[in-house]
Amino acid sequence: MSTRTATRPAPAPNTRRAVTPARRRRRWRRRVLALLGFAVLAGALAVIVVPQLPDAVRELALPLRHEDIIRQQSADKGLDPSLVAAVIYTESKFRDQTSHAGARGLMQITPDTAHYIARLSGGTAFKQGDLATPQINIAYGVYYLRYLLRRYEQNTVLALAAYNGGEGNVDRWIARARTSERAFSIDAIPFSETRDYVGKVLDARGEYRAKYARELGLATTRGQ
Repeated sequence: MSTRTATRPAPAPNTRRAVTPARRRRRWRRRVLALLGFAVLAGALAVIVVPQLPDAVRELALPLRHEDIIRQQSADKGLDPSLVAAVIYTESKFRDQTSHAGARGLMQITPDTAHYIARLSGGTAFKQGDLATPQINIAYGVYYLRYLLRRYEQNTVLALAAYNGGEGNVDRWIARARTSERAFSIDAIPFSETRDYVGKVLDARGEYRAKYARELGLATTRGQ
């Protein structure tokens, strides 16, 4: 058995430097400067991002595209551009798509309706592929909407009901209301889809008037 006694290593010397008042002041200044730099950066980001936030939220909730075409076609045909925008929003959310019934484009026009519009307007060179072009699709849709408003004596409810449910159905509903000696209203529309459609378009028209007056040319337009 060994008689040597184990020796413990000597403790390492303390290498930490003493915290003097001068070091405390320097640390404090560095922390303050870091906080100030963060505050300045956050303020700069707020200036850049915050003013853009309402527009981004508005665009997500209520999109608007092709406003130049909407303004031009509405002015040319004497329609309220906010109504046109509301129809497009309700029909397609401003996306080019084809429905299960074959309706195409922003204003969801069927080929049969497009041929009908072409005959009404004197057009002869219509092709189904044309409905995918925003300029043509909106021009056809606005023409048809104006035709319906004139046909139903500027009654927006009846025109929108016919745009969605067809002129033949609306004519029958009007005749039925006259037989019952009562005024025709949204609630009298027997098709729930068409009834909901008319309400959605009218609600969206009010929102487009309020939120996109400048883009739709309504800021300087009276009587819209």
